[in-house]
Amino acid sequence: MPGLYINRLRFAALLLFAAVLFAAGDRPLSGQEVTGTPGSAAATTTITGKQLPPPAPKFGGVIKPDALNSKPWWPPRVVPPKEAPNILLIMTDDAGFGVPSTFGGVIPTPTMDRIAANGLRYNRVFSTALCSPTRAALITGRNHHSVGFGVIAEQATGFPGYNSVIPKSKATIGRILRDNGYATSWFGKDHNTPTYQASQVGPFTQWPNGMGFDYFYGFVGGDANQWGPNLFRNTTQIYPFEGKPAGEWNLITAMADDAIDWLTRVHQSDPSQPIFMHYVPGCSHAPHHPTKEWVEKIEAMHLFDEGYEKLRETIFANQKRLGVIPEGLELTPWPSDILTPWDKLSPEAQKLFIRQANVFAAYVAYNDYEMGRVIQAFEDLGRLENTIVIYQNGDNGTSAEGGPEGTFNEVAFFNGVAPPVDVQMKWYDVWGTEETYNHMSAGWSWAFDTPFDWFKQNASRLGGTNQNMVISWPKGIRDKGGLRQQFIHVIDYVPTILEVTGIHAPEYVDGIPQDPIEGTSFAYTFDAANADEPSRHTTQYFEMMGQWALYHEGMFLSTKVNRAPWDAFSAANPDPLNNQVFQLYDLTTDWNQTNDIAEQHPDKVEEMRAMFLEEAKKYQVLPLNASVGARVAAQRPSLTAGRNELVYTRPMTGLPQGDAPYLLDTSYTITADITVPEGGAEGMIVTSGGRFAGYGFYLLKGKPVFLWNLLDLERIRWEGPDALTPGRHVLEFDFKYDGSGVGTMAYNSFAGIGKGGTGTLKVDGKVVATRKMEKTVPVILQWDESFDIGSDTITGVNDADYQPPFPLTADFNKLTIRIDRPQLSAEEIEKLEAGLRKMEAGRE
Repeated sequence: MPGLYINRLRFAALLLFAAVLFAAGDRPLSGQEVTGTPGSAAATTTITGKQLPPPAPKFGGVIKPDALNSKPWWPPRVVPPKEAPNILLIMTDDAGFGVPSTFGGVIPTPTMDRIAANGLRYNRVFSTALCSPTRAALITGRNHHSVGFGVIAEQATGFPGYNSVIPKSKATIGRILRDNGYATSWFGKDHNTPTYQASQVGPFTQWPNGMGFDYFYGFVGGDANQWGPNLFRNTTQIYPFEGKPAGEWNLITAMADDAIDWLTRVHQSDPSQPIFMHYVPGCSHAPHHPTKEWVEKIEAMHLFDEGYEKLRETIFANQKRLGVIPEGLELTPWPSDILTPWDKLSPEAQKLFIRQANVFAAYVAYNDYEMGRVIQAFEDLGRLENTIVIYQNGDNGTSAEGGPEGTFNEVAFFNGVAPPVDVQMKWYDVWGTEETYNHMSAGWSWAFDTPFDWFKQNASRLGGTNQNMVISWPKGIRDKGGLRQQFIHVIDYVPTILEVTGIHAPEYVDGIPQDPIEGTSFAYTFDAANADEPSRHTTQYFEMMGQWALYHEGMFLSTKVNRAPWDAFSAANPDPLNNQVFQLYDLTTDWNQTNDIAEQHPDKVEEMRAMFLEEAKKYQVLPLNASVGARVAAQRPSLTAGRNELVYTRPMTGLPQGDAPYLLDTSYTITADITVPEGGAEGMIVTSGGRFAGYGFYLLKGKPVFLWNLLDLERIRWEGPDALTPGRHVLEFDFKYDGSGVGTMAYNSFAGIGKGGTGTLKVDGKVVATRKMEKTVPVILQWDESFDIGSDTITGVNDADYQPPFPLTADFNKLTIRIDRPQLSAEEIEKLEAGLRKMEAGRE
């Protein structure tokens, strides 16, 4: 009888457990799973997911005055539904349709091939045409403007669709899965933290850790030097590459190592806990930084010796052979007006361009190999059978941001500078090493987007948006090697993941009502019986920097490309909604946009234009803005915004560019109060940027030096003639800017930026050096390097003078920075307004 009594007691406790679990208003779903003895430390439960975090259950034990007569009761641990799969969500960077061998490319990607052979290939997966926007859409299941990422974080403006802030009403997949019991992680690129929240003072709510990813290992920003990145573990900056010989440590390998370590730790701690790993390396975004070993492997294959037009033809033939594109397609003509045909290039240019392509291909192959190690780790732990591996090639089409000739320094592109071939050849032997921030010729980019045309940034052409992707899930997908051609957008990943895990989208997160998921699940395509079912995602808008398109049931309205990606500093189209040439394509018969039928169907054009406007209103796309470079330099919140005097009394490092004093296109004075010990001193006083653009104020062999690194092309130097004597000194660098400043960009004019000025270096009030600068860096310093006081992190502004960290050996008393920004006069404003009116009239 005692056993019967105990069983009845347990049954009663179970009823009480179920009752209190949902006492806060939740209702159990059918199939709700409760395990373990209720109230015990081992008890678990699934949740409805209506409210995150789930409401705390009422205490189900007994409390008496003394512990001996009381009964403990633990709230159940939340777990996902039984047999919920692990999820490995992989996305590479800046890679078009024709990059991987899986879809006809010449670059070997055996890891992607492996996933395709064991699962499904998708050839109609769409991005937004740019980095941050695609990534925000992918992790939220909402359109990029809906979550504040109409452009990259570095171009954010003060409108809801463009402010780079993911609203709390749109929780990420990381947050949803974590609160449902998953172990969540993010490895690689975080391009979804506002630039003005990227410093070590936070707030960290928009960092991966604050968005539901319990572990983060990667960099914050658009790209990073893979040999020495601005690297974080969670929210702490780390420097694991310091002290390593050049070319030995690389983030692509280090990231895979860290992911495998995290995966193993989770598995060994709790083999039953499902894992969600968001794996998003910086490859193949510039800088292209593969190891020497991989460059040699690719060079030995001679993949690019015949040039980019021949490469395009080879990829196209491969794609037809593999059946990943429809039969009967034709390639659009080579754009000879913007990209010089291969046989018209000089031998020197051909040599340089082949080197560029080999390094890019080595980067892709190297990255694919390292991702293969991560997948193998899932298998070694016995987890791969129930792991959904999603491997998307590219967050947008291949980048052309190196321009027609490529560049040894991508920072130069973002400042409107295109070094010619003869200048770039100085870096030929070190291309892809720590000495370059390299990018390839846009001719290669056009070829790597085959069978489409145009590039990253071009939202109206499929070369900018049509990616490819493979999925394997041994336990859930049986149609191995199958091809799927349904229209899928990156906003569709979240609803798909929720469907296959059996987890519902929450109605409330932290008490905040959640907006609906905007994507459409494509889990139906996993079933071979649905291989040819029409896409359930029927309408999708595209917009990027004033170029836009609309997909609706196979028809595609697009604006004709009116700006190449490397043209970032021309006056912007003032009316991008209407001032366009409209094109119309039937993608059901014209798969790669070769036959414009707009003239034959003017009514359809008008109908879809109206439809786009409705979508734009619905998803916060308005106001449309076609500017590019101007938005990089636009004012946005910052820890230094609105401050004309900044005072520092202790050394500090790691302040990112988004929160650093902005000394471009302005007059300023930097004053350092230091005390030199007996025997002299040297080291960094203050610096911002690094090897590829920036400035430094330092002591070299006791002498004060102020140096401007102009894009690694030229260095302007002011140096005192004598070493400082022991004792207290005040050093001052004063710069008088000759231009009218960033204010001109509000009038669609770049006339005020990048101008020259005069710098004066003083020691204890005495002028020791004066020099005129004929030009200055106009828009941005090296964004993956920080503002440092008292030492220098990652790379220095002049390798010939010092190597980081180069700590200051003098006593640091105080540093003061005063900024005197140019103000436009009434006459200047009148002139700029007249120019703007003239420009608008010329476009009508």
